[in-house]
Formats: sequence, C-alpha cells, structure tokens
Amino acid sequence: MHHTTPLITTIVGGLVLAFLLGMLANRLRISPLVGYLLAGVLAGPFTPGFVADTNLAPELAELGVILLMFGVGLHFSLKDLMAVKSIAIPGAVAQIAVATLLGMGLSWAMGWSWMTGLVFGLCLSTASTVVLLRALEERQLIDSQRGQIAIGWLIVEDLVMVLTLVLLPAIAGMLEQGNASPTLLVWDLLLTIGKVAAFMVLMMVVGRRVVPWILAKSAATGSRELFTLSVLALALGIAFGAVEFFDVSFALGAFFAGMVLNESELSHRAAHDTLPLRDAFAVLFFVSVGMLFDPMILVEQPLAVLGALAIIVLGKSIAAWLLVSLLGHSRRTALTISVSLAQIGEFAFILAGLGISLGMLSDEGRNLVLAAAILSIMLNPILFTLLERYLDKTETMEEQTLEEAIEEEKQIPVDICNHAVIVGYGRVGSLLGQQLLEADVPLVVVENSRPRVEALREQGIKAVLGNAARIDTMDLARLDCARWLLLTIPNGYEAGEIVTAARAKRPDIEIIARAHYDDEVTYIMERGANRVVMGEREIANSMLNVLQEEIAQNPIVRECPI
Repeated sequence: MHHTTPLITTIVGGLVLAFLLGMLANRLRISPLVGYLLAGVLAGPFTPGFVADTNLAPELAELGVILLMFGVGLHFSLKDLMAVKSIAIPGAVAQIAVATLLGMGLSWAMGWSWMTGLVFGLCLSTASTVVLLRALEERQLIDSQRGQIAIGWLIVEDLVMVLTLVLLPAIAGMLEQGNASPTLLVWDLLLTIGKVAAFMVLMMVVGRRVVPWILAKSAATGSRELFTLSVLALALGIAFGAVEFFDVSFALGAFFAGMVLNESELSHRAAHDTLPLRDAFAVLFFVSVGMLFDPMILVEQPLAVLGALAIIVLGKSIAAWLLVSLLGHSRRTALTISVSLAQIGEFAFILAGLGISLGMLSDEGRNLVLAAAILSIMLNPILFTLLERYLDKTETMEEQTLEEAIEEEKQIPVDICNHAVIVGYGRVGSLLGQQLLEADVPLVVVENSRPRVEALREQGIKAVLGNAARIDTMDLARLDCARWLLLTIPNGYEAGEIVTAARAKRPDIEIIARAHYDDEVTYIMERGANRVVMGEREIANSMLNVLQEEIAQNPIVRECPI
C-alpha cells in the first residue's frame, strides 16, 4: 500500500542526490557545495524527474542554520564579540549600504520602482551564515582573528536584517495608506531594538546561569542520549523562543544560546555531539537553495543575472576590503573577509519572500536574487582557492609568519627547548598535561580555542593559539627543538595532516597520536607517527593487565564447588 511521506521523501531524496553529486564534485576537484546545490536543482520543480517538497526543505534547512549557529556560539565568547565591534559594526553597516545602493542602481536601469530597488538591494547585501561558516571551518579560521571579525560582521548583518524584516511591513502599510507616518516608523524601530536588547540581556544574565546548569545536570545522569537531547532541546528551544517572543531570527537566537554556554567545559562535548546533525542539515540547506532555482533565468535575462552577481562578488568584496584596510588591518585579513562575504544566502531568500508577499518585489526580482545566490555560493569556494594561491605566490614565508603573528595577538615563539608539544587540551590533553607538569617535563600547548589558550596562560602554562597543521604555528611552539609531539585531538584524519607537516619539518621527533578506529591508526602511522594510541584497545589492555595480576595472586580453580 502506498503511503504519502513527503518528509521522508524530501530527506532521503535530498541527501542521496547530495551524496552522489557531492562525491562527483569531489572527484572533479571542486567544492562538494556545488554538488549539493546541483542536487537541489535536480530535486526542484523546474527540472524533470524526482521533485521534493519545496515547503518542507527550507524548514529542514533552517534546523541546520540553528544548529550551526549554536555550534559557532559555543566557540565564540562575548569578549570576542566586543573585541571586534569597532570593525564589525561600522564595516557591516557601510557594506550593507553600499550593496543596497548598487542594487537600487541596477533596478533603476531595469525600470523598477525605487521601493522595489530597495528590497532588491537589501537582498544582495547580506552574506549566508552557512556558506561563510563552512568556508571558515574548512580552513580552520573560526578561532583566528580573521574568523572572529567575519563572524562578528555576520552577527551585525543579521541584526540589521532583523530590523529590516520588522520595518518593511510598516513601510509597505504606510505606502498603501498613502499617509507616511515617520513617528510610527521610529516607534517600530525602537520597539524592535528594545526586543533584541531584552533578549540579549536575558541570555547574558539568566541564560548564562540556567543553560550551563541544565547541561551539567543532564551530563551528571551519565546518559549520553539525555545529554545530546538536552543540547538539541536548548538550541532549538531558545532559537524558537527568540523568534516567538522577541522577533529575533532563529540564527541569532541559537548563536546567543551557544555563546552563554561557551564558558563551560561542556561546550566542547556539546559541539562534538551535535556535529553530525549540523553537517546533515547544512547539506539540506544547500539542497533547499538549489530547489528554488529556475535555470531558465540564465537564458532569459543573462545580463541582469551578471549584474546582480557582480554586485555580490565585486561590489560587496571591494567595499569590505576597503573598509577593513582603512581600519588598519593586514592585507590578508582584508582579503579573507572580503572573499568570505562575496555571497548571499538565507536572509536574501527570506527578504525576497517577504517582498513578494507585501507587493514590494516582483517574481522577476526574486528569480534574479535566487540566481545570483546560487552562482555566488558556487563561486565562493573557487574565490577562496584563488585567494590562497595568490597569497602563497605574493607573500614570503617571513611575511606570512609575521602577519599570522600579528593576527594572533602578536604571539612570539616560546623560549624553551627539549619540551613536549601537546596539540589539543581537552579532556585527554589536560590529563596528560597535568601529569607531565607533575613530572617536571617542559610543556607547550597548541590550541585553536582562544578561551582555553587564555586560561592556560593565566595558569602559567605556555600556550600557542592557532592551527597545528600550519608550520608558522608550530614554529611559535618551537617544534624545531621539541622532544615530543603529542596529538590528543579526537579527529584522527586531522591528526594525520599535523603528523605529515611536523614530520616534514622534524624527521627525528617522537610523535605519539590518539585515534578511535583501526583505519585512523593506519592512516596516522602511514604519515609518520611513531605510535598511535587507540582508546578502546588501551582500555582492553588495561583490563587484561588487571585480570592477570588478579589471577597471579589468586589462581583459577577449575573444579566447580559442589
């Protein structure tokens, strides 16, 4: 008997197509994101064959945005946000203004009204949360200064878009009545700002105490399922409450939920447990974007599509590059941020949908926004690759090391040798580090978490902030004269990359790594590790040693007592 299952069909169809085309894109040495977007086009209503539910897909994608922003908040403290406010606030506002004016100029050239041009320009002005964070994660820039600025910039853009979503209906209402009321508009603006401020204060004052307490209680039960459930319930519940009661976006609500948990040690466990769901729903986000795209727009209006794409890729990028450069940051930082923002995403779709419902944007305008979004998302990984090649060719190693040192709060190399370098200071790393300190072994920790590095430095432990796979980071840790390299990070394949880089620089160093699975052990050993410790195997060996000691003291009597 046939059952109508649109939810299951959409999830299965979207993920299967995304997997197949993602693998194909990877084989062709292009970003898997392109495969995910093409999977959405194939699953959409504008191409023959399988058609997924276009109403369900965006809602599933929104879950991915919530979980992703919650994960970012787990690694992003209020201190980090305040540290970049001097560049993120003026930069984001100015860049939105530039992109909006350029969009209005293009709409004027196409004969649209100024109000339609305003909505169209706003759609082109804001970057995609998912695309930006995925690009930063792939290059391990989330905890770098460049990453912090880009994320802070994104948060400011989200706040501006929240205000825009509230003000557009009020403006539309005034235009319909023909009686513009600036007082009403100012009142709506103040009310929205007040709601956002109330939500932020509530999260900083109440949430900072309640959220960690709830997670601590769930962790104390010893049930992994309950802990993971509590993380999801908090992330989704707070995001939904932010929208329902404060008119804040899902993404912003989830971000603050994660940020108030940042100071807890459980934040890393929460981020790890939600990672598979974040990845799966992020893929569905790209699939849902592809489903909205009508390829015929490329044939019918190629010049208009190119114009919109030029505003996103060139106009926004140049504006961001100029603003960051004028505020005194390095060329690498300015270029990284400008490339990060050279795309548009979820807020563009939301604004376009609202514009259609209010009669402030035509179907033609929405199609142009969707086409430009698809193309900019496809081009973004290519732009990042070109940027990396450009920096590699135009910067010397000394300039790269100098710029990274400046970006990472002017770090200087540690002043010890014959020491142990520990990469990662989570549960395993902290236990190992404590034992080394008790044994008077000189120690340097390499971490990509700024709060952890600051905490270690406060304890008098030498720590380097950065990506251990980068030679310049390991130079700061003095890998050239270290005695041991100890990798305690849980990702075996990431550990393999670090081993490869370290072995190329120090063929004689003793490298001990951690792994969870047999294939990770093989992978890391092939790249030059002296020994790989697999947790499950060591637990079994320890239990066997205990049993052997017990048997030696109390030999087994094979005869059963009657």
